[in-house]
Amino acid sequence: MDLFFYFFIFLFGLCIGSFLNCVIYLLESKERPVRGQTRRTGILGRSFCPNCGHILSWKDLIPVLSFLILKAKCRYCQKPISLQYPIVEIATGLLFLLIFNFQFSIFNQFSIFNFQSIIAFFFLLLITCFLIIIFVYDFKHYIIPDKVIYPAIVITFFYHLTSHWDLGLGWPLVIGIWDFISPALLASGFFLSIVLISRGKWMGLGDVGLAFLMGLLLGFPNILVALFLAFSIGAIIGTGLIIKHKKTLKSEVPFGPFLVIGTFIAMFWGEKIVNWYLNFAI
Repeated sequence: MDLFFYFFIFLFGLCIGSFLNCVIYLLESKERPVRGQTRRTGILGRSFCPNCGHILSWKDLIPVLSFLILKAKCRYCQKPISLQYPIVEIATGLLFLLIFNFQFSIFNQFSIFNFQSIIAFFFLLLITCFLIIIFVYDFKHYIIPDKVIYPAIVITFFYHLTSHWDLGLGWPLVIGIWDFISPALLASGFFLSIVLISRGKWMGLGDVGLAFLMGLLLGFPNILVALFLAFSIGAIIGTGLIIKHKKTLKSEVPFGPFLVIGTFIAMFWGEKIVNWYLNFAI
């Protein structure tokens, strides 16, 4: 039964990943023209190849499998299909599996009759989708779209608000709200100060919004873990790119993907990392 659930969740993640690719494409097409990326597009209408315009059939739209069968080329015009599509699909499937396992370990038995676990599970799946879109879009265009970050913030805020509603009205509710708002204010305030000091040269306002979302989502002390990991991973990769002469000290590097990576690591293993650090420090 466990294997069935894992297989179903991974398959569901692959399908959602395909959907996310469509969302990313639509965001790109509204912001700027996109060329040389043949693949299924469209969410409400028929999917088509953006290069030749041919309507794609169901056998062209199977996540990952179609990419392999077609050998990364459009069936009709033979133009290459971007690696983004299978990577996003597989990454979404794996992250959905991690979330399922994470919730399973918290509630010991994932049950459709456990309302709290169901709500938490689907909330994390939804926020994961937002983070994947942010990762890919910022990686490609050095922009964190407001159309993605603001809805994610609102959804996360109301999720925490409903989870604290049993505290009742008055000061208990205010204190509960402050508990998840304060990490968001701290993280976003830190990034806003960097933006103001550098006059937008080091970071943009999109990073401020993403930091606010991270604070809401992770809370203390996991937000500190996520930020530390983001800066550490960013520094390592940035140094490697400079050594390989692919970037210079003046080159622009998107920081959103590192923040997203830090968020996922802190989401799943933040508590273990904090405990390890405290034991090591003592």
